[in-house]
Amino acid sequence: MSVVRATRSIEAAGAVTFRPDGNVLLVHRPTYDDWSLPKGKMEHDEYTAGTAVREVAEETAVRVRLGVPLRTIGYMTDRGAKRVHFWRGRVLREDEFTVNSEIDEIAWLPPAAALRQLSYADERHVLEEAIGAPETTPFVIARHGKAMERKNWTGKDAARPLTSRGRKQSADLTTLLEAFDAQSIVSSSSVRCVQTLRPYARLLRTEVETWSVLSEEHGVEHPKDVRKLVHRLAAAAVRHDRPVVVCGHRPVLPSMFEALGVEPQHIVPGAVAIAHLDGDGALRATEWYRPLR
Repeated sequence: MSVVRATRSIEAAGAVTFRPDGNVLLVHRPTYDDWSLPKGKMEHDEYTAGTAVREVAEETAVRVRLGVPLRTIGYMTDRGAKRVHFWRGRVLREDEFTVNSEIDEIAWLPPAAALRQLSYADERHVLEEAIGAPETTPFVIARHGKAMERKNWTGKDAARPLTSRGRKQSADLTTLLEAFDAQSIVSSSSVRCVQTLRPYARLLRTEVETWSVLSEEHGVEHPKDVRKLVHRLAAAAVRHDRPVVVCGHRPVLPSMFEALGVEPQHIVPGAVAIAHLDGDGALRATEWYRPLR
């Protein structure tokens, strides 16, 4: 009797990218002679959102900021089942496009024309969803990376640092925060939280803004203060359309989530939640990401 073994699907990601004038980005692949949304396969140890941004940039020389997540489509290839995750994206920067091994032409088209031009029905459905999706500002809530165990630390708890694994998690986090264009970097004043966001702050050549309100020592006893601060940060993020990342602790996260209208979930060290807020500050979508390691 033969045994059929299940194989993991090929994971890929892309974005429905809009210019400020509302035109949509499509790509032409000469190998298939088709018009499609820019997308590509995930690499090892990569967040799906990071894949989407990287693939759009590699194929089209367009740097995007991701917004709300869209549907995932699936289909069979000669290498097996494939799943493609999509987000609504907006242009941050356009560099000069050059023909590459996969793409020989790109086009910016009005949405109605793009729907007609796309070669595949499932991608037309993705585009239709993106057209109806709201413009949002990402608000990222991170739990600090893996820290030294309390029992192994003799100093003040607020000074307890990340382990080597936690430092790797914080380095990994930079590509995810880049994908959502986090510009404001806010943290609990505790060392393990600051260390979690420091690699990204260095990438942006800025500093981590710290608040003792978000620390375990204050936040657990004064959840109202936590909610008030997060409300204020969210209002500023939406008003200026300036995505923010805030790092906190497990017992303080429920208050942070509540302030955004996010249903609290337990997340492990190094994990993040992304709340997508519309122009009125209302929650339109939430994403959850586990650490890569």
